[in-house]
Amino acid sequence: MTTTQEHSAADARTLLSSEMRATLVSNMRDKFPQLTDENADRGVGQMLAFLAACDYADRPLSPSPLVDDFWHAFLLHTKAYQEFCEQKFGRFLHHQPGFLDKEEHGGGKELRAVTVDSITLAGYEIDLEFWPELDLAECSQCHANCSDSPNHP
Repeated sequence: MTTTQEHSAADARTLLSSEMRATLVSNMRDKFPQLTDENADRGVGQMLAFLAACDYADRPLSPSPLVDDFWHAFLLHTKAYQEFCEQKFGRFLHHQPGFLDKEEHGGGKELRAVTVDSITLAGYEIDLEFWPELDLAECSQCHANCSDSPNHP
């Protein structure tokens, strides 16, 4: 008999100090006043989950435009960002915008689905509000709670 143990996904917000999270929340609310404190904090969590997945994955990943905005907010705090990367990942995670070869890495929807899969595989929660383009993607095993997802009740 084989037993499968299900592990709950971790909240990536715990990767960063509450003080730095509050700073990023404030920065994002200044830039996007329509964000609530709670939404901005969740966005910080998705950005941190994305960074953890980048460290975990063996291929390039791509943030959603909204998650990228949160990453930019963190990058502006260069010393804190560098220390975070070195402390959590043992290396600096560079932000390298550009276009990846579609043949090698898939198109935007496919790459975003791979990114969300990588976040899940790295053990972190997905908040689909911060990955809205996945609603438009073809099925990709993104574990978005659809009927075929292992996360579907």
